[in-house]
Amino acid sequence: MLKKIPTAQVCLGMYLHGLEGSWLSHPFWKTKFVLTDPADLKALHISGVPFCWIDSSKGADVGGATPAPAPVPAAAAAAVPEPEPVPEAAPEAPAVIRSEPPLSLDTQPATMGEELERATQVVNKSKRAVMSLFNEARLGKAVDAEQCLPLVEEVASSVVRNPSALISLARLKTKDDYTYMHSVAVCALMVSLSRQLGLDEATTREAGLAGLLHDVGKMAMPLDVLNKPGALTDAEFDIMRGHPARGYEMLKDGTAVPESALDVALHHHEKMDGTGYPKKLAGEAISLMSRMGAVCDVYDAITSNRPYKTAWDPASSLARMAQWKGHFDPRIFQAFVKCVGIYPVGTLVKLQSGRLAVVLDQNTTALTAPRVRVFYSTKSQMPIPTQVVDLSAAAAGDRIIGREDPATWGFQRLDELWQTA
Repeated sequence: MLKKIPTAQVCLGMYLHGLEGSWLSHPFWKTKFVLTDPADLKALHISGVPFCWIDSSKGADVGGATPAPAPVPAAAAAAVPEPEPVPEAAPEAPAVIRSEPPLSLDTQPATMGEELERATQVVNKSKRAVMSLFNEARLGKAVDAEQCLPLVEEVASSVVRNPSALISLARLKTKDDYTYMHSVAVCALMVSLSRQLGLDEATTREAGLAGLLHDVGKMAMPLDVLNKPGALTDAEFDIMRGHPARGYEMLKDGTAVPESALDVALHHHEKMDGTGYPKKLAGEAISLMSRMGAVCDVYDAITSNRPYKTAWDPASSLARMAQWKGHFDPRIFQAFVKCVGIYPVGTLVKLQSGRLAVVLDQNTTALTAPRVRVFYSTKSQMPIPTQVVDLSAAAAGDRIIGREDPATWGFQRLDELWQTA
């Protein structure tokens, strides 16, 4: 039986069915579960959520749980003994990622088709976890980096099996979940870039953690600015430029946050020519990890739909980034292109045969000859039966002659073609 009760009356053992109020006040990424953890109960009581719905058929009822103390009638007040002194409240528990069963940490190489299902599970789990972590950080809880490491490990394992799968899936954000999924995507991109640069395993995991946490400072930004559906004014942009410093401060107060994550949070908007922010660092004054973070952050941002901008396609995004002189470290950018491919997954390309195709997966030994799915003839201006072609194979008999803008052709559902790789 569903009952609506004040949050102050919620006790351990109750089955939470729903929470009222702004979703940003909710301390959990899920709302339908039995409340068994005292830390969760405390987080709920201080969250500002006014009312909760409980299901008494699945958990304790108001009468069956320890109720809130009833007011003492004035006439009986004299008979009530003095209460024991209340000890000083303990510090707030760190913001942690809610534990879920671990996913596969197998690192055997996999094709795009083989990895997509596992990567989908990792992406969905990561999104829920980052939502929980960031929302608790918005409530003022310190970040516990050690609690993030298992998630980074799962992301890294997927990237090792097949870099394209998770990175491509993480790019498919909605405007509403951009902030959370952006962090997951940058985590995966940082892992892939680290491996391309030949960094050791421990450093690679730190890079993934730095990517996961790099934008936590946005949780301290005003919501009307963070979620504005249009372009920011100069004044609003000045506010948003404060998120690296706020993120640094939030992480500095956290638990077991490595220096590399602090550095990336503060400096991922610096540019090689010294025109970035917040410190206007230039060249080698910017750490290797922050130079990596700058490339990964921008690429995922411009290839994602955001509240105020439609995504650019992956290949044209790389082409535009290559033209931004003074923005990125050239060596880092070249390594990044090798990670995602000259023609990243999802890119619309035109073949010498006159057919159009969407890129399915990379050939690491032949970046200009990926696996593609052909589906349209520019000669007949008609769809054709889909066919998977490995352009690196001698029998392919075809090659890419250029990339195409999906908007020019009116293609709206290209992502469905590569998601069935």
